[in-house]
Amino acid sequence: MTDAVVEDAERRLGVRLPASLLEILRVRNGGVVADAWNAFPTEVPTSWSGNLGIGRHDGRLSMLDTAYLAEEWGSPSPLVLLSGDGHCWIALDYRGCAVDEEPSVTWFDVDDSSELPLAADFRAFVERLTAAAALDLDHPDGTPPAS
Repeated sequence: MTDAVVEDAERRLGVRLPASLLEILRVRNGGVVADAWNAFPTEVPTSWSGNLGIGRHDGRLSMLDTAYLAEEWGSPSPLVLLSGDGHCWIALDYRGCAVDEEPSVTWFDVDDSSELPLAADFRAFVERLTAAAALDLDHPDGTPPAS
């Protein structure tokens, strides 16, 4: 991923993407997260899916599809979708900041119009990622299973 691709994506999305996100995208531009970091613990049940990258890859969705997907699913804006399946999304949430500031990360369920703040910024979100296998997925807050 080149600087020109990032500049084009930011122009098309109308926001500045967090540097910590761009660091990750330069290593892997979308797709499945490693098993060691494939879940985010929350106090309520949520969903998870592969991450969106920038640009077109094998006909898969991209962050550049945010405007279309937000309109299609009735998501609030301005957001940049990071992961989701249509019914639920994890997104950079620019509603509480200027488009050139660091956005928070929020989980959205568009079917029931609910949302759950996940992290104050993308770096904090990434730092809380963990292995799904380490979580007690039957417990609402995803705490590790009792040993």
